[in-house]
Amino acid sequence: MNQVVKDRTERTKWYNSARFGMFIHWGLYAIPARGEWVRSVYEIPKEEYDPYFDEFYAENYNPKEWARLAKKAGMKYAVLTAKHHDGFCLFDTKFTDFNSVNAPCKRDLVREFVDAFRAEGIKVGLYYSIIDWRHEDFPHFGDMHHPMRNNEKCSNENRNFDRYLEFMFGQIKELLTNYGHLDLMWFDFSYGDMKCDKWKAKELMEMVRSIQPHIIIDNRLEGSAEDAGSIKTLEPTTYSGDFASPEQMIPPEGIRDVAGNPLPWEACITLNNHWGYCSYDKHYKSAKMVIKMLVECVSKGGNLLLNVGPNAKGEIPEESVKILEEVGIWMEQNGRSIYDCGYANLPKPEWGRFTRKGNILYAHVMEEQAGAICLYNMAGKIEKMRLVKDNSVIDETFYWNLKEFSEHSFFFFFAPNAADCYPLPDETDTVVEIFLKEE
Repeated sequence: MNQVVKDRTERTKWYNSARFGMFIHWGLYAIPARGEWVRSVYEIPKEEYDPYFDEFYAENYNPKEWARLAKKAGMKYAVLTAKHHDGFCLFDTKFTDFNSVNAPCKRDLVREFVDAFRAEGIKVGLYYSIIDWRHEDFPHFGDMHHPMRNNEKCSNENRNFDRYLEFMFGQIKELLTNYGHLDLMWFDFSYGDMKCDKWKAKELMEMVRSIQPHIIIDNRLEGSAEDAGSIKTLEPTTYSGDFASPEQMIPPEGIRDVAGNPLPWEACITLNNHWGYCSYDKHYKSAKMVIKMLVECVSKGGNLLLNVGPNAKGEIPEESVKILEEVGIWMEQNGRSIYDCGYANLPKPEWGRFTRKGNILYAHVMEEQAGAICLYNMAGKIEKMRLVKDNSVIDETFYWNLKEFSEHSFFFFFAPNAADCYPLPDETDTVVEIFLKEE
């Protein structure tokens, strides 16, 4: 096995167990409240965007409440945007005054975040944008995404990208040295020719590993949501990352390398339709949909990193809170079918999905059936079954109308020999724990 792959496998053990995380996009863009790309989308010049800095009071920011909510929802790790593309930093940095310590809130928001989440036993990660629309040495005119991409007055003639890289390396080093043990770094993102060597990715990764060798890192120093990069090859680069990061979608069959070996990955998905706070976006995913997304990710060997976008005051929207609390009720009852679980290596059943932990199979029944639930080709393979919600017995059934399908196993949720139709015990996802016989 390639050494990069060996190291990645060791580092990601906790990550492949955790399965569910909270993504938090928060910054100045919460004030215009049209999402985190507002400056790029509306091509807002620096002199019009910077005044939001003087309004950033974050008066209701209480990361302890955020952490309690994440824990209640069953999330095992959390990632905060320490700096997004607009260049505003939520941490104390000596490389720019454009940070929360100098803003009216006068607080190191990252410090408070890591302390609060660690106190709840949640692993902490920081997102850092390797692009920066505010830095004078980052390409402006003609760049694919820069707010001034169409402004000829913003020529790149006197910009020094090496100087920008010194700034970027310096800030990343601050995050790695000033905030204790970090579990994850989430870099964002590469595009066009802005990838790999452009970021001095090899040197950057060497610096990161020299400071916090245990830390896991996404794949976006060379990839993006459009391209996973060399992590899918058998000879990944040293900066290929520890996990792939599909965005706003769940891969059809999970993510594997070219030889078919499962790779660590997470689907990062918004709770409504925006990453950063958007005041008019009320199209939230239901708790039922979130649970189904989480189960789908785990069934395909991946994680779900679910995003919330706090408002300018530092409050997670009430709609988000309510949804996560509902998810938490289901997770409290059924979490063992999620944590430490992954691919079942079985065909997807018609009624839902499978997750698996060693010799224990979890049947996630999401659709009512006409008659018994079928476990395809599993006759004679089952030792016992339990309803995960309350540990009550689920019996295999050998009801008369099933006899000609004896290669399969079947069960009802109620009396073992009653074909009457009953609703699912949990209409969202009723989970049955199936203990398989030793082969």
